[in-house]
Amino acid sequence: MMTDQHLSPTFSQRWWLAIRPKTLPAAIAPVILGWAFAYRTGFFRAPAALAALLIALLIQIGTNLVNDVVDFSKGADTEARTGPTRVTQGGLLSPRQVWTGVFVSFGLAVLFGSYLVLIAGWPALVLGIASLLAGGAYTAGPYPLAYHGLGGLFVLLFFGLVAVGGTVLVTADMIPPDTWLGALAAGVLTVNILVVNNIRDINTDRAAGRTNLAVKFGRKAAEWQYALNLVIAYAVPILLVCIHQAAYWSLLPLISLPLGINIWQILRSGQVGSTLNPQLGRTARLLLIFCLLLAIGLII
Repeated sequence: MMTDQHLSPTFSQRWWLAIRPKTLPAAIAPVILGWAFAYRTGFFRAPAALAALLIALLIQIGTNLVNDVVDFSKGADTEARTGPTRVTQGGLLSPRQVWTGVFVSFGLAVLFGSYLVLIAGWPALVLGIASLLAGGAYTAGPYPLAYHGLGGLFVLLFFGLVAVGGTVLVTADMIPPDTWLGALAAGVLTVNILVVNNIRDINTDRAAGRTNLAVKFGRKAAEWQYALNLVIAYAVPILLVCIHQAAYWSLLPLISLPLGINIWQILRSGQVGSTLNPQLGRTARLLLIFCLLLAIGLII
């Protein structure tokens, strides 16, 4: 017979749940894609590239922790929640502990960011401050973005344009124009993680007063948003080749398109609640695979 000690997660397991490891590809993938665009310039600062990755991970973790504690305090996370366990709502960590984690994560991001400011100047400072503020403002503050229908825009900007473009800037001291196409692809695929989340949580989000496309226009609209984002993302490598900004190797991401189509078909099948949780992880993996393949194609 198992004891309560065996059933209860350890302290480290609670923090592992809190940082939501399945969401971390959203931080890793655009930075890796940024590395490839920077490498193509012929000037690549490896220490800056590593710092950019650590900062992205730390801000993602800090933002996840803010979401955890703030959504609980606002009543968005209740026993009716169908998503993965939230540590504050589940009583695994206290709000004070989670806030401590927020300050540690953001504090370490500032520490590594200071190095990038020293080597890249004021643009790195501006991007860093904006990223930290946005990470906190996603669910917290006087005008929480996720509660006013701006979550998708936030993700597109900061997980696409800022993550990819900012990585190229601090790594290569310039941003080639074709970088923005890659940033768009990474951004819309990251938005699709949010789309799956919104479809899964449509009922609890509506009850909590949270606004997004799924809540406002219904599930079908969100399903087609997922499809449109796939079209935009997979058009990018084709466009890069057509405008002679990349070799045919840059079409490698097309290999992953069947995975995206399969996820979309499952979304359209009518699955609800916790049965959609696997599609969150699969969409995050799709983002990572796409960015890895495009990065490889760009540097071959």
